[in-house]
Amino acid sequence: MTEPNTAAEQAQALIDFERFDQARDLLSQHLAEDPGDIRAWVRIGYCHVNMGQREQALEAADEALQLAPEDVGALLLRAQAMVNGPGSSWLEVEPVLREAVRVAPDHWFGYAMLADAVWRDSVGRYAREAGTRDLQGHDLSGVLREAADLAAEALRLGPEEIYAHEVARNIAGISLNTTLADQLDHAILRLDPTHAEALARQTQKAANAPGVKAARAADLYATGLAAAPDSAEMQRGLDQATYRMLRGVRWLALLCVAFAGSGMDLFAVAGKAQRELPLPLGQRLWYLVVATAIWLVGALLRYRRRRAGVQLNVRSLIRRRRWPRIVLAQAAWAMLCALVIAEVPWTDRPLPQVLFWAGLTPTFATIWFDRKKTR
Repeated sequence: MTEPNTAAEQAQALIDFERFDQARDLLSQHLAEDPGDIRAWVRIGYCHVNMGQREQALEAADEALQLAPEDVGALLLRAQAMVNGPGSSWLEVEPVLREAVRVAPDHWFGYAMLADAVWRDSVGRYAREAGTRDLQGHDLSGVLREAADLAAEALRLGPEEIYAHEVARNIAGISLNTTLADQLDHAILRLDPTHAEALARQTQKAANAPGVKAARAADLYATGLAAAPDSAEMQRGLDQATYRMLRGVRWLALLCVAFAGSGMDLFAVAGKAQRELPLPLGQRLWYLVVATAIWLVGALLRYRRRRAGVQLNVRSLIRRRRWPRIVLAQAAWAMLCALVIAEVPWTDRPLPQVLFWAGLTPTFATIWFDRKKTR
């Protein structure tokens, strides 16, 4: 492998390794000696773009365009600098991108970025005319027709380019073309299996499908996070699914309370004689067997069958959030009431009845109160 032998080649090698500050310094020295090198101006401009230095990137683009007003690289640099960082605006970049497409009609990136600008401008203009910011349910397919055509051309010219697929997917999603949006998500994941946004959308779709339980949804989100660990959307989904799993333990506790109450015949039923108290020791010990089986099958085995990421998130969520701790405390309180009811050799029923309602009512009422926290 030969070593780069010019400043421009060395700078490009540094850019390829994302060492933008070193490449910028090297290109600055080179341009001080050769200010007419248009490719160096474009390269240093992209260094500034990647470092979030919008004004410097625009200056580099202007220098390059003074040397060659129709250079597609300089035009695309200026367009990217215009939408990069604070004060950026997609509304002003469209003329630059149309010029880039005119100059280089076979360049996929110009079409993709122009489609990106056009759909944003079209949606913004439609929202202003409609007098609303909430466009959910609006049919925007006609409004976004030009943007969709530009995105289709970008895909034709760059069928393996992720950005072209991203823009096309955004347009399809806003146009409510769910079939095309889903196809584009699959195409993006074929090109990049760790693409965070596409992976989050597909994972969310699978997790929210009819009939998918909380445990299965948690496994799906954990699988997605293993591929894209920085996805905040999937972490939120995993937290919600995990919390739904934790809510289920309260139902197990309430089942144990109900079983303890029925075992003691706490409440008289017409035409049926209540059991004599205290209950025999064997019957009280049998309750422990049944309660253990309920928790073993309903909670422990279910928990151990989950992915490692779900198990870790259960412990993490309990540490991070207040309501998961409340859920577990309520389950523990209900189980304590159930055990006291079932295991103490009571000689009358009034106090066990109080414990029954104390374990059942607050927990059952809160189950309905915190349902919104699972959404």
